Amino acid sequence: MSAPGDPFLRRQLLGLAASVFPGLPVGIAPVDGVSLKPEEEGALAGAVPARRAEFSAGRAAARMALGRDVALPMGPDRTPVWPEGVRGSITHAGGWALAVTGPGLVGIDLELDQNLPEDVRETVLLSGERGADGRRARLIFSAKECAYKAQYPVTKQLFGFDTFAIDLGEGVFRAVWQRDLGPFRAGQALEGRFAIGSGFILTGIG
Repeated sequence: MSAPGDPFLRRQLLGLAASVFPGLPVGIAPVDGVSLKPEEEGALAGAVPARRAEFSAGRAAARMALGRDVALPMGPDRTPVWPEGVRGSITHAGGWALAVTGPGLVGIDLELDQNLPEDVRETVLLSGERGADGRRARLIFSAKECAYKAQYPVTKQLFGFDTFAIDLGEGVFRAVWQRDLGPFRAGQALEGRFAIGSGFILTGIG
């Protein structure tokens, strides 16, 4: 296992991010220690140390993506409160946090490149997706998580994995709406990219 903040792995993850988010700023931080703004502390009352470290790394990555040393408190819906005119997304996995920002829909999800657990396959995968092997199923899971994050600032709606069907291509995916929700119509799609390497899966919309 790599040490926290391993510079080689950091470069590898930034390479994945560059292919998934061409032209958008991405920040990265190891989950290692805690450094928060006073405005952010209230979100973590009673949180266990591991959660505090993940939250802190996510905020550090987000500040890097923003290029600004600003506080990012948690809103009533438990999502980050981004600066006016900016949308962003944060993800954590395998001891790292990544964040991306942009003016439009943005979503990011980082997963370990491992099989999707058997006990969640029926929950995550639609009938047409269940032929995917374990690692491809994990990629489908990541694409759905990414699409959910990207659309949430628009709809403010919680929903299950059956709301999106994922079409995978070479380094790209389409998250196809299965029902109408907010301004989105069934059959419309959110388009994203993915990259796999160094033991990780990274999906992105933006």
